[in-house]
Amino acid sequence: MFFSLGSVTALVAGIFALHVVQKLCFPYFWKDVFYLVKVIRYGARLEIFKITSKVVTIIDRFVQQAERIPTKPFLIYEGITYTYQDINERSNKLANVFLEQGTLKKGDSVALLMNNEPDFICVWFGLIKLGCAVAFLNTNIKSRSLLHCFNCCGAKTLVVGADLLDSLEDILPSFLEDNISVWAMKNESSHTEVQTLLDKMDKASDKPTPPALRATTSLKAATLYIFTSGTTGLPKAAVITHLQSLKAAAGFWAYGGSEDDVVYIPLPLYHSAASLIGVGGTIEMGATCVLKKKFSASQFWNDCRKYDVTIFQYIGELCRYLCNQPKAEGEKKHKVHMGVGNGLRQDVWREFHRRFGEIRMCELYGSTEGNLCFMNHIGKIGAVGRSNFFYKVIGYNLFIFSANLATHYEPVRNSQGFCQHVNKGETGLLLSKIGASSPFFGYAGSKQLTEKKLMRNVFVKGDAYFNTGDLMAEDAEDFICFKDRVGDTFRWKGENVATTEVTEVLGLVDFIQEANVYGVEIPGNEGRAGMAAIIVRPECEFSGKKLFDHVLNDLPGYARPLFIRLQESMEMTGTFKQQKFNLVKSGFNPSTICGPLYFLDFSEKSYVPLTNTLYSSILAGERKL
Repeated sequence: MFFSLGSVTALVAGIFALHVVQKLCFPYFWKDVFYLVKVIRYGARLEIFKITSKVVTIIDRFVQQAERIPTKPFLIYEGITYTYQDINERSNKLANVFLEQGTLKKGDSVALLMNNEPDFICVWFGLIKLGCAVAFLNTNIKSRSLLHCFNCCGAKTLVVGADLLDSLEDILPSFLEDNISVWAMKNESSHTEVQTLLDKMDKASDKPTPPALRATTSLKAATLYIFTSGTTGLPKAAVITHLQSLKAAAGFWAYGGSEDDVVYIPLPLYHSAASLIGVGGTIEMGATCVLKKKFSASQFWNDCRKYDVTIFQYIGELCRYLCNQPKAEGEKKHKVHMGVGNGLRQDVWREFHRRFGEIRMCELYGSTEGNLCFMNHIGKIGAVGRSNFFYKVIGYNLFIFSANLATHYEPVRNSQGFCQHVNKGETGLLLSKIGASSPFFGYAGSKQLTEKKLMRNVFVKGDAYFNTGDLMAEDAEDFICFKDRVGDTFRWKGENVATTEVTEVLGLVDFIQEANVYGVEIPGNEGRAGMAAIIVRPECEFSGKKLFDHVLNDLPGYARPLFIRLQESMEMTGTFKQQKFNLVKSGFNPSTICGPLYFLDFSEKSYVPLTNTLYSSILAGERKL
């Protein structure tokens, strides 16, 4: 049977019309579909694990890769290459030391305190091969916080890096009192109570430990404890299960990464981004990673060229640091095609593209302890993810609810006591439903902290949602944009001030290299007044007049910072996030703050120096704020 010319023409015209409609009305349709297919494929693999009770964990996957590609470079550190086989055999040695000592058994928790180095990974893998759960300790925490971490995860053994042992000298007696054994990555130690590992590893066998030791039948079994910052100042031990680690390891692959990629990891391994996404993602692809002891903006691009890096990880202000480096020739000459991370502000995103080329920046959203993660697989500047029909089909039960800043962002509830959705374009609190496909495992050692992250009776009586503590908005194209952290947003003159938005506006001023916006209390006034700590570019000078004109034109009255604090450097977390706590605590008193302070003076139409006299007049209510 032959089609007539007219019917063929009609068919072609119909297909063309559908294509035009799809492009106009659903421009991201095929990208969403292809991404959905990947998610479903990986999800099916996890479901098979669940049904058969035969879980292929990250360490199982690593052993498989070591058998498949033993001589392929797995890790490059300070110019030295370690193959998959090298790391596998060295981690076997570590496991065999403890196996022979008989000090550890399957199910024990072991704390790991080390800086970025190959042995961090060898110790991690070796302990997992024994069936132990590993607690990654932040190398910046000290004394009381360190003891608190042990109490959280129940660890009775600590493995510490050689360069960090001396920092524990004051607390070693407390470890002994609590029957905590300390093992140092050294050949010998002057501390008689500390046992050494390197000398024992040199003599140990590199034969594999029995697979039964590391085997698990449940995706929900804990494999790691990763510590997050606590509102009380003490870290919280987020429980990381095999399910979470496997999901995180799929990140690079979901974005299109392959075994041919070289991944640059400049983030601390005690953080989930570097360990779960970076190292785990490298293993999943069978790729190579370049591990940096510590991030260096001046060495970043040289490293990328030297090691033929194709993917790099970023977080927080890392990309801004790169943009603040002096311009050089050939900045776009590199093989980097993808950056994966979170916390990239729109202004930095655009500047990064302008300076270093159209690198695909893959923003993702998720917290260490959270039960949701989504990705901006489209690459739209300013978005952290998508929320459309496809996502709801595969169980992305995330919702943005109306919330009230005056009540610490408690969701607004209707007459029946249930929460209300915000309209598209409006900012609200992001919640994620807790269920079989998106469980929340909480924090180790504290049911109270776990319960504080839950919100109940959201839609119906008895339901439970994870409270992310993040303010989000969904635009008309179903992109989700991060607005602020609940704790970082403050209220002034009856309006909500989002620190991230003010920071982006300040970042457009030519002499400002970096800005950190927060709220400070002024006696006799409700809420908090805006204040910004800024770093002035080395080749520039602070101009109170120019900054005044800028905030007057680009910010509403309630969002304009009343106070400016000049600083030489910005206090950051280990994962390049700005610290605000100490800035808020120190306020705006010129007699107690070292460094220049300025006040927004409308009579002078400029930011003027904040003197003690001016400070006193503000406290006395003599200045219009």
